[in-house]
Formats: sequence, C-alpha cells, structure tokens
Amino acid sequence: MIAAGFGFREGAGVESLADALQAARAGGPAPEVIATLPAKAGHDALRALADRLALPLRAVAPDGRPTLTTSPAALAAHGTGSVAEAAALAAAGPGARLIGPRAISSDRMATCAIAVGETL
Repeated sequence: MIAAGFGFREGAGVESLADALQAARAGGPAPEVIATLPAKAGHDALRALADRLALPLRAVAPDGRPTLTTSPAALAAHGTGSVAEAAALAAAGPGARLIGPRAISSDRMATCAIAVGETL
C-alpha cells in the first residue's frame, strides 16, 4: 500500500494540497490512498483532491510510530510530530516506511508525506 498522508491548515485549498503531494512524491510512487486525521477528513479541499485523483480517503489516528520531522504545533494539537507523516504511516499499514520527510506546499498551507507498506 502506498499512502499519501496530509496535514493542513483550515484555509488550505485543493491546489495547496496538490502542490504538497507533488513535492512529496518528487517522481516517486503514486499513492493508492489519501489519509489524514479523523478531525480533518471532512475538509472540502481534501475530499476534492481525493475525487480529482480518484483515490479513497481514509481517516486514521496516529499509531505512535515516530515521525521524521517534528512540528511543535502538531505535537501540541495532535500528539504527533507530523500529521502528514503519521497519517501516511498509519494508512500504509504495519511495517510501513516513509519515503522521505513531509513536504510543505509553496504557500505553507499543507504538508504531505508518502509511506510505502510492506506489500511492495
């Protein structure tokens, strides 16, 4: 499973999310699922991106695995160093690994990280 995990500000638009995804992929594998925290899963722009890419959207809770980056704001608000990285890892399943640290959209409204599960 290849999962794209997202963290974003409330005002993020679909282009911010798409920009973060493009930066996170950097020519790497295409995601099979989009994921974020349950509290963010209903965001219109994220649903629009999932529809645009014809990918399922999963709401996942961080499962305690360490992230490559740490945002003090994410740690305080969500108990994880990176919402994007934690969501990607949780959605990709046990044994998943990040292909790199989260990428930040050029407008700094969204982050995205890609995780690859063991099935590959």
